[in-house]
Amino acid sequence: MLRFFSLSSGSCGNCYYLGTESHGVLIDAGVSLKRLMKEFRDNSIDVNTIYGVLVTHTHLDHIKFLGTFCKRLHKPVYTTRTIGDALSRHSFTSSVIGPYRNDIPDGEAVSLDGITVRSFEVPHDAVQTVGYSIEIDGHRFVIVTDIGRITDEVLAYASQAGTLVIESNYDMDMLMSGPYTYDLKMRIIQGSGHLSNDQCASALKRICHPGLKNIFLCHLSENNNTPELAHRASSAALEEAGIPGGSIQLRCLPRACPSPVFFL
Repeated sequence: MLRFFSLSSGSCGNCYYLGTESHGVLIDAGVSLKRLMKEFRDNSIDVNTIYGVLVTHTHLDHIKFLGTFCKRLHKPVYTTRTIGDALSRHSFTSSVIGPYRNDIPDGEAVSLDGITVRSFEVPHDAVQTVGYSIEIDGHRFVIVTDIGRITDEVLAYASQAGTLVIESNYDMDMLMSGPYTYDLKMRIIQGSGHLSNDQCASALKRICHPGLKNIFLCHLSENNNTPELAHRASSAALEEAGIPGGSIQLRCLPRACPSPVFFL
């Protein structure tokens, strides 16, 4: 049975696990190894099932502990060549990434221990940022986090998902009336920052299809959002799209603590 859980989903750190009893992958490495090991023990998941780490981009909340993961877990790191080059220059990873680095061609499917992975580019203000479409045991899992706007490519991949993890970062009213500087607010909303609740909800109306069973809203802002607001916006969108209640499980992932383990 396929298992998914988030160890953390927000600016304080991002890390997700997707796998079966025998094999799986981590997506990003923004939490400490000590915390990862504890959560795996608490959920009776063998850390040796981790085949490797997929990296979405090089912002610190996604890679802060990647070097430690390499040194202690000795697991390969998979990402695009552009992101791999950035990791090779980054102060947190440059000294250790070399032996563990594995470049995957942009947009091409690769098989990692029977897990088929394909990256696709998303707009965000890093050197490059990607989402991943992951097929494991016949289930297609798509993750899109840290995205400034929805593109046709994102819609195409998300519309094939059985499980979708998608950013719902901020409520526009909270952001604009909040304490952030004008420049920071513009960085967030102008297409290469983050996705609002309303933008996420609007996208979901176009993404929904009969095979979509799970939606997880990720990377909620601590200062500019609440789980209630994010869930309400996306729930209303599903209702407007005519999705029968309960046919898609919609959940918000917690920012700074682990989620339960979900069986997909």
